[in-house]
Amino acid sequence: MNLEECRKSLNSPLKQRSLLFLVKDNEVLLGMKKSGFGQGKWLGIGGKVEIDESIEEATVREATEEIGVIPRDIQRVATLNFYFPNVEKPDHWNQQVCVFIAKKWDGKVRESKEIYPKWFHFNEIPFSSMWSDAIHWLPNILNDTKLIGNFLFVNESDIGEVHIDEGKT
Repeated sequence: MNLEECRKSLNSPLKQRSLLFLVKDNEVLLGMKKSGFGQGKWLGIGGKVEIDESIEEATVREATEEIGVIPRDIQRVATLNFYFPNVEKPDHWNQQVCVFIAKKWDGKVRESKEIYPKWFHFNEIPFSSMWSDAIHWLPNILNDTKLIGNFLFVNESDIGEVHIDEGKT
């Protein structure tokens, strides 16, 4: 099944998720996921959107819960659509992630029960310890390129097809 066939075969809308990257002085904050979906991977800060909550509100709430800061002036930089047609219960895996960057925030970054935060220079991002899609879009957004990404996974971790459309969110 290719990406277009997968999109046409969906039985329900993609689950909405938020993702935030704090950025300062050519460094990006990543979080080592300590439990749950993505455990053992470096990733951005974010998660589920609650009922009656905007994607921006979810982004701020998740940052406050996971790393103890209140991001200000968040900028939407990407929309990422992930499709997992070959996993059990793909509706639980398929998702649309709205990606934001914040260069200003209130509070001090701290560890939580879910996330161990760490700053990485743009040239030292640990892509081998992240979801396999990150290398296709994270460098772009850190270089101020907005984009829409579509990713078809052949299993829980391997990408079969990638489409990136730059200049849009």
